[in-house]
Amino acid sequence: MNKNPVGVFDSGIGGLTVVKEIRKILPNENIVYLGDTARLPYGTKSVDAIIKFSLENTQFLISRGAKFIVIACYSSTSVALDIVQKNISVPVIGVIKPGVKRALEITKTGRVGVIGTSLTIYSGAYEKIFREIDDQCQVLGKACPLFVPLVEEGWLDHGATELIARSYLEPLKDDNIDTLLLGCTHFPLLMDVFKEIMDDINYVDASREVGLKLARELKRLGLEHPGKGGNLSIYLTDLSMNFKEIGERFLGEKMKNFSRVSIGGK
Repeated sequence: MNKNPVGVFDSGIGGLTVVKEIRKILPNENIVYLGDTARLPYGTKSVDAIIKFSLENTQFLISRGAKFIVIACYSSTSVALDIVQKNISVPVIGVIKPGVKRALEITKTGRVGVIGTSLTIYSGAYEKIFREIDDQCQVLGKACPLFVPLVEEGWLDHGATELIARSYLEPLKDDNIDTLLLGCTHFPLLMDVFKEIMDDINYVDASREVGLKLARELKRLGLEHPGKGGNLSIYLTDLSMNFKEIGERFLGEKMKNFSRVSIGGK
């Protein structure tokens, strides 16, 4: 089973930023990625729908031999992680808790900002995890819904992006946060813009923290790949006109082995 792949899923292709970090940290691991692009965005769906989609995505990855599941979708992690963990036999981690733990390790003042999509922020998932670990920490959440389309458009250094980022981030700056947790797979691509606005704080890239958490768990469970691997297979439930361009932006390399699949009748 050690040679089996790690399964990663997201509602779209933004989760390839998580795959990018996993491939840096665990270059020998085989990875199977599923982007449910036919049913995105998950953030506008009901809780029941997100749970249903998450279970279907997980079963697909298990059918491809996944030895471990990484939920790279913040919406799925927010509302479906516990249910997925209880319903399947392989280990599962999400994208929220590893970033929270890292933020608590490096904050000096206990004032942590969290930026994410509207559903991620308004679900209260981050506040819940922060309270479970350290109920003295002050968590300041900010929904930043416009960052996702800006990243997918490729406007990483566009003037409009900086203006929007200032509008979102300056209230957090005024609140004297010392750490900012990036709670969306798209947001690490805007790090240079963020640092132009707030260059004197700590940043937590949850995608990297997930990769580090996965490495620790594979070692703890004795599931590390025993030799050379490193193959990446990408499955998408819909192939949009510019999916390859956007996907390679997130992945940081060429998308070579990809195909369209049907999940849940889509």
